[in-house]
Amino acid sequence: MLPWKRVLRPLTALLLTAAVVAVPAATAQASTASSSGWNDYDCRPSATHPHPVVLVHGTFANSTDNWLALAPYLVARGYCVFSLDYGQLPGVPLVYGLGPIDKSAEQLQTYVDTVLAATGAAKADLVGHSQGGMMPRYYLKFLGGAAKVNTFVGIAPDNHGTTLDGLTKLLPYFPGAEDVISAAAPGLADQIAGSAFLAKLNAGGDTVPGVHYTVIATRYDEVVTPYSSQFLSGSDVHNVLIQNLCSVDLSEHALLGLTDRIAFHEVANALDPAHATTTNCLSALS
Repeated sequence: MLPWKRVLRPLTALLLTAAVVAVPAATAQASTASSSGWNDYDCRPSATHPHPVVLVHGTFANSTDNWLALAPYLVARGYCVFSLDYGQLPGVPLVYGLGPIDKSAEQLQTYVDTVLAATGAAKADLVGHSQGGMMPRYYLKFLGGAAKVNTFVGIAPDNHGTTLDGLTKLLPYFPGAEDVISAAAPGLADQIAGSAFLAKLNAGGDTVPGVHYTVIATRYDEVVTPYSSQFLSGSDVHNVLIQNLCSVDLSEHALLGLTDRIAFHEVANALDPAHATTTNCLSALS
């Protein structure tokens, strides 16, 4: 075994272990979500908000911890809100988004069908963070999701992959490195700029007809770099740089999806454009 492989394997294991330790066990309990007003399968969408909202977490996250702020924010505004876990690896509890992304998209497909059946709605809206802001595009493009989704909002999504500030550009210099990463966490390898998964996802255009797309990015993103790679091209796309709405917003990749109420306000605008209001620094207080 090459020396770098002996280093990479334990580093990958350490990364997974650290992620598990960092997530409180309580966040894995679905009851936490339902008691906070979301994942309530008795909820029926209103005429004002006819589409249930499905929240799609990011890598190393889960259906609760990624949405402790945004889910109640949307529930308080009258939405039926749901969230799923996807991409779990065997033997890795609490953290998700690590499995092959095409298989994760199949899990999303099943979950959206479940939500639509429970609520009686014809279509859902999707809001995702990080990987969750990119993975649903596979569902929309290849698994029939465009017929079941009205609006898709991606918060800090890695739509065209990430180089992690160029670190992944080193991989070609270490033959077999990507294979090791793929074996440990294929969902990570799929997100590397230039991966076969992303080539398939983005071939022939970023979007599909019939879905309204919004992308919300921050110039301080340290995970999906460059931040401009998050933006989509298409006829029904609204790309938002959060600092253009509030220049003093310093949120980076994680905080943009976890706590940033300015971003949340823009999510609400995307979900209900007919009643959209101006997003600015004061939106942090709304």
